[in-house]
Amino acid sequence: MPLGAVKVGLFAAAGAAGGATGAGYFGGGQVSGWTRQTTVDKFAFSDDSRSTLGTGLSSAREGVRGMANSGTAGYFGGGITSSNVDTVDKFAFSDDSRSTLGTGLSAAIRDMGGMADSGTAGYFGGGYSFTDVVDKFAFSDDSRSTLGTGLSAATTRLAAFANSSGL
Repeated sequence: MPLGAVKVGLFAAAGAAGGATGAGYFGGGQVSGWTRQTTVDKFAFSDDSRSTLGTGLSSAREGVRGMANSGTAGYFGGGITSSNVDTVDKFAFSDDSRSTLGTGLSAAIRDMGGMADSGTAGYFGGGYSFTDVVDKFAFSDDSRSTLGTGLSAATTRLAAFANSSGL
């Protein structure tokens, strides 16, 4: 293998175009004293450093779940304030700005699972109080549809992950 190919392969695996590095985000939740949070913490994968975004969630809530369109935006959906909410907040990775989608979840829900087929669509499914509903958000325009085939059982507090490599 030519040395140039190795260098390109290593560079491509190391980060996105333009020298940008990836990051992970934690948002919402509850601290001692049962106080719900709007806080969004960002962790740079390059050095594990943390920064707290100036703009947090649109409301203080726990039970919120996340999904991401890699390289473009991350989404925090649902949760509970004083009652369950259908809110979906979108954070653009380019500048960490937040917008709240006009079309939220199909129902006010918390404790669901979130996953994504990066570049195509993200999904929030299940949740409290025990539902089999799966909402799909098209990343092209953030529109929501609800799948005709939901989960195999009404489920809450579930985990989710995705293999969006096309394999």
